[in-house]
Amino acid sequence: MKALLPLTLAAMLLPGIGHTSNYHAPEVLVPPSPFKGVHGLAVDQQNRLLAGSVVGYSMYQVDQVSSEVSTFIGPDLGQADDIAIGPQGEMAWTGFTLGKLLYRDNDDAPIRVLAEGLPGINSVAFDQKNGKLYASQVFLDDALWEFDLSAQQPPRLIKRDMGGFNGFEVGSDGWLYGPLWFKGLVVRINPENGDMQTVGEGFGTPAAVNFDSQGQLFVVDTLSGQLIKLDPATGETDMIAQLASALDNLAIDAEDRIFVSNMADNSISEVNPVSGATRVIVQGNLAAPAGLSLAEDGKTLYVADVFSFRSVDTASGKVTDIRRAHGSDIEYPIAVGLGEERVLLTSFSTGTLHLLKRDDMSTLAMVHGLNAPSAAVELDDGSILVSELGSGALIQLSGPQLENRRTLAEGLYGPVQMIKGQDGQIYMTEAAGFLTRVNPATGEITRLAQDLQMPEGLVQSAEGQFIVAETAAKRLTRLDIASGERHILADNLPIGYPTSPGMPPSGIPTGLVMAADGTLYFSADQDNGIYRLRLAD
Repeated sequence: MKALLPLTLAAMLLPGIGHTSNYHAPEVLVPPSPFKGVHGLAVDQQNRLLAGSVVGYSMYQVDQVSSEVSTFIGPDLGQADDIAIGPQGEMAWTGFTLGKLLYRDNDDAPIRVLAEGLPGINSVAFDQKNGKLYASQVFLDDALWEFDLSAQQPPRLIKRDMGGFNGFEVGSDGWLYGPLWFKGLVVRINPENGDMQTVGEGFGTPAAVNFDSQGQLFVVDTLSGQLIKLDPATGETDMIAQLASALDNLAIDAEDRIFVSNMADNSISEVNPVSGATRVIVQGNLAAPAGLSLAEDGKTLYVADVFSFRSVDTASGKVTDIRRAHGSDIEYPIAVGLGEERVLLTSFSTGTLHLLKRDDMSTLAMVHGLNAPSAAVELDDGSILVSELGSGALIQLSGPQLENRRTLAEGLYGPVQMIKGQDGQIYMTEAAGFLTRVNPATGEITRLAQDLQMPEGLVQSAEGQFIVAETAAKRLTRLDIASGERHILADNLPIGYPTSPGMPPSGIPTGLVMAADGTLYFSADQDNGIYRLRLAD
């Protein structure tokens, strides 16, 4: 059964904007889901299961029986890559893109920033015996710190350059046990002097560890998708459960039930540590859908899902995995473009353009070192144009491995989605409120429309008009460039999730595509669904 999203027209019209639409109300193609990638987990002393999301900038509470998810601490201070509960019930969590370690004594106490200026602050843990608090930086730095709960003293550096000391815990011996993400090891570190010893090896990409009440150590491996028990005294391992790749974290409650998060599936599962039996508590079809591209036949929709690259059957809504983060070479795709024989994925967070063969989705090339690329378009000569959020430039890549770079245009203000128009010109949305045309031969920039409200997704209709997702206004607007007229096709849409410090102005961009029959598809960053608008008869 198709779920319908009711539409309401805005009460006030902007000058030059009409509200005529020849589209039906939006239909759900892929159902919404909670989270936007789920990471850190904790079970507090009230037996509440808490889950953190970096991209969602929030911490959530998950009912273990009903699977209901509610916001526990919202944006921005709720951003949590990891969550730790102290011996007195206090709570600390890490704002990864904020670069902040956050803390509060209890539910009624104010949130305090214990430390800031720590990019990539990742894992956090309390020593349950003495209340000491430790946290690590991973990906954007590689360091381990001890923090003063009063915030009167600066953090004390314990160790640097470990190899990505990710989801760690404090053992009963006072040492810190955790994985080295980039080395495939589990180690323990003496917080007094930084001495580091290997206690387990042979992992793919170990993401996190945790102890149960008996002192047994469990590890999640994001590459293999396995939950593994590790004996730190002998290094012996025992696989407990085979799950999907892209695992991120785990938590163990007072009854030794294990909860595991998966960032690509927006899922949390409960695992029985004895039998390995697994129960999914909550799961989504998509994680954080952003950029979209539609195959020429209109049957397959490609989705840059941040923690995965997926396809959607436009007839049934069935979602199929193509690549998953940390289970493949994919790097947090935010946009997807289609060339004649290539798929173009861009990741602003890793500065990457990833090229895949369309026929078998094998990797052709990985271009790194781009300045927050937001979109890519293939030109007729085989070269590729990449828009850079970080520099406001349009870069042309050419050569067998795209090793040649030249700046085609500069002075863009937050380029988001980019398409090749019917006339061979390049059209893009700029977060500053522009619909912009760029001549691919000369780099000449022409701004065709302005005062758009955070424009992101962009398509051109068969008649040559442009349709823009104005995310700050939560609407799709059709622009007639010749006349200057604007018509709202749909509003009150679940788009325009607020962005956060450390993220680009578009946050998770709203993707927009159009089929040959005029059907529109858009991704919804507020609820992680994909919606379809059909033309009225």
